[in-house]
Amino acid sequence: MPQTLRNHLEKFVQINDEDFAELLLFFKSTTVAKKQNLLQEDEICNYHYFVAKGLLRKFFIHERGGEQTTEFAIETWWLTDNTAFERRSTTAFYIQAVEKSELLYISWSDQEKLLERFPFMERYFRFVYQRAYAASQMRVKYLFSLSKEEFYYQLENKYPEFVQRVPQYLIASYLGFTPEYLSEIRKRRTAR
Repeated sequence: MPQTLRNHLEKFVQINDEDFAELLLFFKSTTVAKKQNLLQEDEICNYHYFVAKGLLRKFFIHERGGEQTTEFAIETWWLTDNTAFERRSTTAFYIQAVEKSELLYISWSDQEKLLERFPFMERYFRFVYQRAYAASQMRVKYLFSLSKEEFYYQLENKYPEFVQRVPQYLIASYLGFTPEYLSEIRKRRTAR
């Protein structure tokens, strides 16, 4: 797990062995089972998760009782409820393992200490957040400019391995439609 984090860090910043060994002391590690919740609605959001191996999702329960997936995190991606984490407040989201996952995680206070001790980590997190924000902007653009079918095709064409890896009902939840509708889209696609 630590090597995955180091490899990712080194895409953005330089780090020596001594600093990396010290930096790791700010993190804890865990392995979570498929469908295990790391965070539930109305809990305090205490941690920021780095996926070393596996797949997480963030979702909320809408007023009709269904789940609406808002984000996924695969290897080398980070996931938390950013607002609740920064404010150390309760969340309106769930974070759940889609697959058995190996994670590194850090608390808000430890992350603050980490950033103070290693200023280059500010640069690293800036790059991480910029990329996440850019992806979020594109998702909003697709939601408003593409039909549901076109949105799915865009996802399928850009990230085919991801679409094959994530269960169909979760892809549908992320795109904002029912699994049955997604099944119809996929049937039409294969019929062409």
